[in-house]
Amino acid sequence: MTTQEQFYELSFYTLAHEGKDFIHQHAVDAYTAQTANALTKPITISFALAGLYLFIEKNLTGKQVQDAHVQMSKKPKEYPPILLPEKSGDVTVTDVLDASPGIARDQIISKWCISVWTSFSNEHDKVKFWTEDLLENSSVV
Repeated sequence: MTTQEQFYELSFYTLAHEGKDFIHQHAVDAYTAQTANALTKPITISFALAGLYLFIEKNLTGKQVQDAHVQMSKKPKEYPPILLPEKSGDVTVTDVLDASPGIARDQIISKWCISVWTSFSNEHDKVKFWTEDLLENSSVV
């Protein structure tokens, strides 16, 4: 099974998840940032990293991150140049699927997000500034 197919399988789980936090958003952001390459559009990687920042450092739920993305998309913007790390985290979608559905899988989704966000440590300040700038005067954060 390809990584993309694994993500589709995980999406069935996260989209059907009964929790109010909408963990699907976190999985999307982790997967998108982790699989980014030179062909990935700047908007895609910027929003994925902004989502990870808001989740990991601001403790926003997936629904709140989704709302933040909507607010951010309403403002004219330039995307920060993001340098991709050599390795985008130690936890992968495979590890997430290997975990039992329920609390164990939900916890590893969080670990996955932390792992990917940490791998972009050289870009943290840039992503934080860009995100905060777009969300200034927003009720989301």
